[in-house]
Amino acid sequence: MTMSEEILINVTPVETRVAVVENGMLQEVYIERSSKRGIVGNIYKGKVVRVLPGMEAAFVDIGLEKAAFIHVSDVISSADPSNTSTPDIALLLREGQSLVVQVIKDPIGTKGARLTTQLSVASRYLVYMPAMKHVGISQRIEDEGERERLRSLLQSCSSIRASDDSAGEDSSSEAAGFIVRTAAEGAGEEEFKADIRFLERLWNKLEQRIHEYSNLSVIYQDLPLHIRAIRDLVKPHSEKIRIDSRESFTAVKEFAEGFLIDVSERLEYYPGERPIFDLYNIDDEIQKALGRKVQLKSGGYLIVDQTEAMTTIDVNTGAFVGHRNLEETIFKTNLEAARTIGRQLRLRNLGGIIILDFIDMEDQEHQRQVLRMLEKMLEKDHARTTISCVSELGLVEMTRKRTTESLGQTLCEPCSVCEGTGYLKTAETVCYEIMREILRVNRAYDASVYLVMASQSVIDRLLDEESDNVADLETFIAKQIKFQVEVMYNQGQYDVVLI
Repeated sequence: MTMSEEILINVTPVETRVAVVENGMLQEVYIERSSKRGIVGNIYKGKVVRVLPGMEAAFVDIGLEKAAFIHVSDVISSADPSNTSTPDIALLLREGQSLVVQVIKDPIGTKGARLTTQLSVASRYLVYMPAMKHVGISQRIEDEGERERLRSLLQSCSSIRASDDSAGEDSSSEAAGFIVRTAAEGAGEEEFKADIRFLERLWNKLEQRIHEYSNLSVIYQDLPLHIRAIRDLVKPHSEKIRIDSRESFTAVKEFAEGFLIDVSERLEYYPGERPIFDLYNIDDEIQKALGRKVQLKSGGYLIVDQTEAMTTIDVNTGAFVGHRNLEETIFKTNLEAARTIGRQLRLRNLGGIIILDFIDMEDQEHQRQVLRMLEKMLEKDHARTTISCVSELGLVEMTRKRTTESLGQTLCEPCSVCEGTGYLKTAETVCYEIMREILRVNRAYDASVYLVMASQSVIDRLLDEESDNVADLETFIAKQIKFQVEVMYNQGQYDVVLI
């Protein structure tokens, strides 16, 4: 089946949302809010506030709420790339020192941003690294012939630029390194030359700012999401890019023409009365991606649990029963689950350690086919992933590079009622807690009446199923117990008041 891909860009004053749709189904969603833009890729002039020799790391103030974190390995790579030994962080950094750093991971949860001193700036086809003499090719370009062609092309373009500039100003590209991005597959000499020219001009401006700006300044900010989407997400098979804001459409068109990105025929301004995300029920899909349960077409389902340490995905057969035998049922469910997991990881932007609990398979060939399906689905993923084989416990361990918050972390916050556990105490449990509390208070204080204030469900239970126990308690303490419903209380809240 040929793959049809569209990119929909929804722009409002408060947020920009980008949806990648394949064959009518949402695969990825990116959200950037005006009040909380991601900072990965931003370059700052910061100040070292604390050096931690025991952790081989330091904290750097870059003007954010939390101090950012830099590990010694992210300092030495730019200090001396040829030195493979790990020096003491205290020899590289000192408190109060001014330091130019780039964010490689957004602040997530309680953790501050992660930094590096190995600066880089990106264009459509290339990543420019001014302090490194290195040419790398994206791992996603797998064809060896194409990799060699791109390497030779980049080296020839860099040397031409160096010789062109030798009579005038110094060329920074001569001593710089480049990484060829996945989007460069099939690109030619003119595109590379244009990118190198742009990156050199940009870097010269940034060098000026580094010398002129004071500490805690932003030296460079990455592009806004609607333009970044054109730079990073458009592929040769992307059929349409639709934008529902005239102003953003114009900005994207100018950027694309300036970068020689061939999207003019595929770029569309969408003025429709129907919201652009309604075209493929994208809001409904986002809502589903925030839930724990993912239904499979076969009747099976996944349970996705995201915690601070890792994400677990459990596969269940549910209502699916195979036509021949149990092994066939399990195999088909696991195959479909592998396809769905690949999409869910991208859609939910899950990162870090991920444990996949497929249904146990006896057949080794079935295990291999399920793993192959998972690997095939992850080939489309922008984030770097690694998969282990099936462990002794029948689990598949994998990692997915995390640079920004997941969809759930972006759109949600921990529940104030259950405090993020996903569980509430039952009304029965709360009733017994209240009875214990009355006994405890009765030993310490002298009151004639106790007033219990709690939620409707708890009071209902105390007056109905637990009425005999309440009567026994009144007899035991020789005091009256009254009840009052508090509509603002959740099921776990209560107060025992002395009257």
